[in-house]
Amino acid sequence: MQTLAIWRQIYETLSREIGSGHYPKGEKLPTEAVLATRFNVNRHTIRRALASLQEEGLIHVRQGAGAYVSQTLVDYRLDTKTRFSQNLAGTGLKLRREILRLETLPSSKKEAEFLRQLEGAHVHVLEAVSFVDGTPFSYSSSIFPAKVFTNLPASLRKHTSVTAALAENGLLDYSRAWTKLTAKRAVGSVARVLRVTEGAPVLRTINLNVDAEGQPIEYGRTWFHADRAQLVVEGDIFDDVS
Repeated sequence: MQTLAIWRQIYETLSREIGSGHYPKGEKLPTEAVLATRFNVNRHTIRRALASLQEEGLIHVRQGAGAYVSQTLVDYRLDTKTRFSQNLAGTGLKLRREILRLETLPSSKKEAEFLRQLEGAHVHVLEAVSFVDGTPFSYSSSIFPAKVFTNLPASLRKHTSVTAALAENGLLDYSRAWTKLTAKRAVGSVARVLRVTEGAPVLRTINLNVDAEGQPIEYGRTWFHADRAQLVVEGDIFDDVS
């Protein structure tokens, strides 16, 4: 009977331990040096075993940070009626939003252009992190025209849903005019909020929501944790907007 190669034995051992929950999803595996000591092999053998685990999708390796047990990707649909809570409703996942910043400021030139208002006209700025099962899923920054939604900040503090807050301010329905999707590297506050290493990949969307008359009501940017989110595109919502 042919004996399995040592790296294959290590691969199967780690695979069983991941499957049993010994190493939970999202958890960092021991370093190559620690594993090499545990199995009494050189680091090259460990790398071979880890490479096979990565090929099977059981782990992912972050440059300079180590190997992590892969988490189940969550489908997040991008369509003309994209809503965070409604999007993930019925999945059984625990959802939570934490406000990081909420203030009213004069709009920049770019913000004013997107919202079709004069530069300097006030906007409500909302920055928040959304959690799925207790783990950061996305980091968002949204801009709303203050003259349209005078009492929106109070509603946003009251409701965990942006849709509910807008409804309380008289907007019962809105739709996605366009979305731009790009791959980025996490830096600064994005890396810190999503709890990833500097330079880790993230998925970023830029979008504009409008009311029934086509008037812009929200200009937003969202950074999704690339190891957790799988963006599913539905509808004609993409445009070439920088």
